[in-house]
Amino acid sequence: MTEKPKPRILVVDDEINMQHMLKALLTESGYEVDTVSDGAQALENVSHTTYQFIFCDVRMPEMDGMTFLKSAQEMLDQTNVIMMSAYGTIDTAVEAMKLGAYDYINKPFKPDEILLTLKKAEERERLKSENTRLKEQIKAIEDSFNFGEMIGKSKAMQELFKLSAKVAHYETTVLISGESGTGKELVARGIHFKGKRRKNNLIPVNCGGIPEALLESELFGYKKGAFTGAEKDTKGLFEAASGGTIFLDEVGDLPLPLQVKLLRVLQDNQIRPVGDTQSKKIDVRVIAATSKNLADEVEAGRFREDLYYRLNVMPIRLPPLIERTEDIPLLCRHFIERYNKKFDKSVKRISSSAMNLLLRHQWPGNVRELENVIERAVVLCEGTVIEFELLPSELCTKKHGSSIEDIFQGYSLKAGKAILEKNLIQRALEATQGNRTKAAKLLEISHPSLLQKIKAYELSDF
Repeated sequence: MTEKPKPRILVVDDEINMQHMLKALLTESGYEVDTVSDGAQALENVSHTTYQFIFCDVRMPEMDGMTFLKSAQEMLDQTNVIMMSAYGTIDTAVEAMKLGAYDYINKPFKPDEILLTLKKAEERERLKSENTRLKEQIKAIEDSFNFGEMIGKSKAMQELFKLSAKVAHYETTVLISGESGTGKELVARGIHFKGKRRKNNLIPVNCGGIPEALLESELFGYKKGAFTGAEKDTKGLFEAASGGTIFLDEVGDLPLPLQVKLLRVLQDNQIRPVGDTQSKKIDVRVIAATSKNLADEVEAGRFREDLYYRLNVMPIRLPPLIERTEDIPLLCRHFIERYNKKFDKSVKRISSSAMNLLLRHQWPGNVRELENVIERAVVLCEGTVIEFELLPSELCTKKHGSSIEDIFQGYSLKAGKAILEKNLIQRALEATQGNRTKAAKLLEISHPSLLQKIKAYELSDF
C-alpha cells in the first residue's frame, strides 16, 4: 500500500531559535517542514512548492509577513496561513484575515497552541473537501436529470435522455412524437447542441404556422421575379440552416405537394428555390416533430408513406406528463427558480395540499400547462410558500373522484370522517404510485400512522 504523503508546512520567521523549535515540534507531530527567514524567501518557495500550512511572522527584514501575504495571495488558494507576532493588535489580526490568513496567534505561545491551531485548520480543510465532494455528487445527480433544457427523473425520461444523447452524435434523421406541450422542441435543441453541428445554426420551423402559399418559398427560397414582390434572390430556411440543423415542428401539417419536395431534400440533399431551374446542394440535419400519429395519417392518405419512413429513421416518443407524475415536483422546483429570478420573488416551496392537487391533475396541456400554473402562482404568492388557494380554480374545482355527498348519505360525523379519511389516503397513494413514505408526507401524518390506517381501511393493494 502506498504511504500517504505527509502534510507540508512552511515556517517563515527571522528568529533562528523559533525556526528550530517549530520545525522540531511539527516534524515530531508528523509534518514535512521547510523554514525560511523572510517574506522574500517564502515567496520564492511558494512559487514552486505547494504547502498545506504556513506559519508566518509579521515583523521580518527584507519583506514582512503582511507584504508576503499580499504578494502571494494568488498562490495560496490551497494553503492555510497562520500569522504570528509578539506585537499583535486586533487591527493587525483583522487586516491579516482580510488578506486571506486563516488564523492569528500571539507570541510567545505554548506548543499545544500551535498543534491545536493546526488541528482546527485541518478540520476546516476536511470539511471544505467534504463540502466540495458533496456538491460534485449533487451536480452529477442533477445533471443526470437533465438533457439540454429538459428535466426529468422518471424512468421514461431517463431512457429518453439516454437515447437522445446517443442519437445526438450521429447524422441521422430524427422524428419526435408527443402531445402538444410535452417539450418536443427542447429535445430537438438538446440533440442539436450535444451533436457535431452545435456551433452552427438550429432553425426551427412551425410547418402548421406558415400559410401554405408561402411555405415553399420560406423553406426553399426563391429567385428574383419568381412571383409578384420577389425583388431579389432570397435564401430559404433550409439554406440558412446549412451546416446546422433544421427543426420541422408539426411536420404532419405539411401539405401533400410540399411533402414530395421534402422527400427529395431528404433523398438527395438538394433544394430547388421557387422560380429556379437549378438545384442547390445543402448540408442540413433534419429533426422533425409531430403531435399527430403519422402512421394513422398515412393510413388516411394525408401523409406520404415514403416520407414517413424517411423521417422515422430514429423515432423518439415524449411521454405526456400524466405518465410521469413523479417528475412534477422536480419541474415545479425548476419553474419556481425560473420565475423567482424573472419576477424578483423569493418563493421557496409548494405546500403539501397544493402539491397533492398538482399530482392528481390530468395535465391535458402537459409541461406547458404546469409551467403556466407555476408562473401564475409565483406572481400571486405574497410569501415563500405556494398554497392551495393560489392554484387556478379549474384545478381546485375539478372532481377527481366521488364527493363526500356522493359516497355518504347519513348524518354520523364519525362515519363521515372515516369515509373522508379513507378517500384522502387512497388519493394520496394513487398520486404517489403507492409510495407510502411520500403519501404520509402529503397527508401530513407519520409513516407508522399511515400504515395503521391502510390496514384499518383495507387499502393493502397499494
